Amino acid sequence: MQIYNMKRETQWIWFVLVLLFITHTISALDKPVAREMINNKPEFSGFISIDCGSEIDYLDSESGMWYESDNGYVERGSNHMVSWNVDLNFRYFGKQLNTLRCFPEGERNCYSLKPKEEQTKNSSKYLIRALFSYGNYDGINQAPCFDLYIGVNLAHKVNLSGYENGYWNAEIIHTAPSASTQTIDVCLVRSGPTIPCIASLELRPLNTSIYQTPPTDPQQLLILQLRIDVGTPPLPPPYDSDSFFRYKDDVYDRTWRHNLDGMKDWYSLDMKSVNFDNGSSDYKLPSQVLRTAVQTRNVSKPLQFDFDNVFFEPLDKPFEYFIYFHFAEIEQLPRGQKRVIDITLEFEPILSHPLVLEYLKPVTVSPQKTTRGFVSFNITATSESDAPPILNAFEIYKLITQLDSPTHTADVGAIVDIKSTYQISRLNWQGDPCVPKQYAWEGLICSFSATIPRITSLNLSSSKLMGQINMSFSHLTELEFLDLSLNELEGPLSEFLAELPNLKLLNVTGNKLSGKVPKALKEKADLQLSVDDNPDLCMDSCNKKNFVTPLVASLSALIVILFIALGFWIIKRRQKVMLSDSKKGESLTSKYRAFSYSEILNITENLKTVIGEGGFGKVYFGILQDNTQVAVKLLSSSSAQGYKEFRSEAQLLMIVHHRNLVSLIGYCDEGENKALIYEYMANGSLHQHLSVNNPNFLKWNERLIIAVDAARGLDYLHNGCKPPLIHRDLKPSNILLDQNMHSKIADFGLCRAFRSDTDSHISTLPAGTLGYVDPEFQRTGNSNKKSDIYSFGIILFELITGQHALSRTPEKNVHILEWVIPMVETGDVHNIVDPRLKEEFNINSAWKAVEIALSCISPATAERPDISQILAELKECLSLDIVQRHVKRTKTIFEFTSLRIDSEISPSAR
Repeated sequence: MQIYNMKRETQWIWFVLVLLFITHTISALDKPVAREMINNKPEFSGFISIDCGSEIDYLDSESGMWYESDNGYVERGSNHMVSWNVDLNFRYFGKQLNTLRCFPEGERNCYSLKPKEEQTKNSSKYLIRALFSYGNYDGINQAPCFDLYIGVNLAHKVNLSGYENGYWNAEIIHTAPSASTQTIDVCLVRSGPTIPCIASLELRPLNTSIYQTPPTDPQQLLILQLRIDVGTPPLPPPYDSDSFFRYKDDVYDRTWRHNLDGMKDWYSLDMKSVNFDNGSSDYKLPSQVLRTAVQTRNVSKPLQFDFDNVFFEPLDKPFEYFIYFHFAEIEQLPRGQKRVIDITLEFEPILSHPLVLEYLKPVTVSPQKTTRGFVSFNITATSESDAPPILNAFEIYKLITQLDSPTHTADVGAIVDIKSTYQISRLNWQGDPCVPKQYAWEGLICSFSATIPRITSLNLSSSKLMGQINMSFSHLTELEFLDLSLNELEGPLSEFLAELPNLKLLNVTGNKLSGKVPKALKEKADLQLSVDDNPDLCMDSCNKKNFVTPLVASLSALIVILFIALGFWIIKRRQKVMLSDSKKGESLTSKYRAFSYSEILNITENLKTVIGEGGFGKVYFGILQDNTQVAVKLLSSSSAQGYKEFRSEAQLLMIVHHRNLVSLIGYCDEGENKALIYEYMANGSLHQHLSVNNPNFLKWNERLIIAVDAARGLDYLHNGCKPPLIHRDLKPSNILLDQNMHSKIADFGLCRAFRSDTDSHISTLPAGTLGYVDPEFQRTGNSNKKSDIYSFGIILFELITGQHALSRTPEKNVHILEWVIPMVETGDVHNIVDPRLKEEFNINSAWKAVEIALSCISPATAERPDISQILAELKECLSLDIVQRHVKRTKTIFEFTSLRIDSEISPSAR
């Protein structure tokens, strides 16, 4: 019995050792060595295979390929697994379909694919395959819809509705602008309320000689519509439901659809015994594709194909389509006989002379002719043919021409290097910097006057840049404006910036630069140079005192200390006098224009037209000599703010720039006469437009756009400025509208700058306007960013309801929240939204806006969201409205106006 137990123990030991060996072998495959072994095989050379959402790299047993996680290929997104009760275990793609990378943040998120350097020398043409699944990963049963871009061009409008328990794939043949292109961006763009997700992404280099297209436009995309191996019979169970399959011996790793059911008079011809050399044709079709074919019963019958008769969904009519026919003679005809075929596309011949097929010699016909909107072809045997027409496989591609040009490669390389060097993490700094225009990187302005976009302006103010000024700035040769202010840049002010031929403005204010300003920069014609607030930067000579001995140094230091102490004592004794003198003597210096008081009177025609009044005094309409309309804010002699606040606002506005903040044009500082000159906002304030007496009331989508714009401006103040800036008096009269009804925040000059290590400030001077002031601030005097969020929430309720924050009744003033919150609890949004809209709004959009406003006015300040989160949710709110208006417009086009749409049921009150 003891011997038996020992033998059994020995068996278990051997079992454990074998198990450990297998585990070690499998884990070794996760290492870079294993990946290189797979990817360096000739048949997989240059392949990039990404399992999006996977946490690990692994070897796929079905394809024999190495799949990587998408870490390192994309900057943002979250990983998810499809729901446990959704079966996505399809052959060849099942493992990839079960993991997803989804992108709840940002409008455009891009994968950056970088082909190997040795590969880019030989090829500029690539097959890109993206697989998409949903699998109810989020549990809400709402399949996403979004746009897929290759580089700067729209390739697909992805709609996974109908594919909730399956998958959808896109294959694109992309020709890079040049073989030296180092990065290919594949971008998912949020075009609606749902969140984009992707399951896998693959890149395969192609021979540049294949998939040629008409030479009308060198920049083209080929979007796969159908690739079919017409001779292969359906796969046996369990794969007969899988409409695509993938051959391991396809050196380009193309996916092929097997057979084409329902084709009349098509009969399979299968020669399993023949073998083909993949190298005998540039297209390198797999042997499995070449050794099967279809033919007709006799010579007189043609092979006919009409896309619309085979598939339920028609092709897009506006586009052109390109077809590639693959032939191989697999039947050894009797001596002296031959198979001769001709091809017609839309009943027009596409061959200059009939094609004679030779035994086991593959031929691909790629006619330099396209067909628009539909595909129909005939393959016939000529009168000289001894055998019926034959076809082994064919491919149909949508041809997309007139593509947008990407940003100049030198500019892209420079800005990407700048982004990497300074680790800039702005949300939309992905994909091409300039194109498409609606997704251009924040802080960049591009010129589109030439064929290729160029970067002409770069604003990196308050971007937390550290280190020296990078040499890459010198490669932005079309740059006209460069703002590097309010960062932590150090070292010398680089002389190479003077070599930028078009540079007109260079702002490095508020850094830690040192040394002497280069002569070339000071003497550069038409350059506006701002170098203030760099303590160790000298405009002319940098004289440093060198002491002879340590004793002299010590005595000098002692003398300095004594003088400082004496000065401090004098200041304390005469503080009031000195403060008064300083108020009279200080003057503003700025890169903006300084106006005299006589010029102010001339601009405003002796203060003729009053257009507003604020804490500083009255605001007047003015016109500059170049006919620029301006608003002149004149400091009243009775103003409570006084000179200190005036100077604070002026200096602040000179360094704070954003498209949703009112811009400062100039100032006046002449004795007691002080004024600020702003850009004129043609459509006045939001307060005026929300007035019940205004007959031109704002539409729902206009209100949402105004809210989004204002949120962008506030987001810049809170999160884009260093230190962050608090407005403290946010209200509709401080939200101004330009000629295009886009909003900008005004009067943020009284906000206080906060240190990075704290988010609040105890103020002895209460700020704000009754009705908009945070109750927490009123109670404690503790002002922080969440105080602005409360004010923003009140503004949102005003936009939703059309009512003012405070309404006067004979008995008292009624705050807007006193009647809105009880109304929300009833769950009837129709009684909340401005009745002037007459229910011309999306009910889901309105409810979401109400919920956003409620979150802003939460009594607990910690529960109020950051303005960046509010901005993202407002964009979703706007998207909901845009989708509904698009649906209504589509129904009008198709004259469905007689149909009565059932009213949507509002969600229950929160």
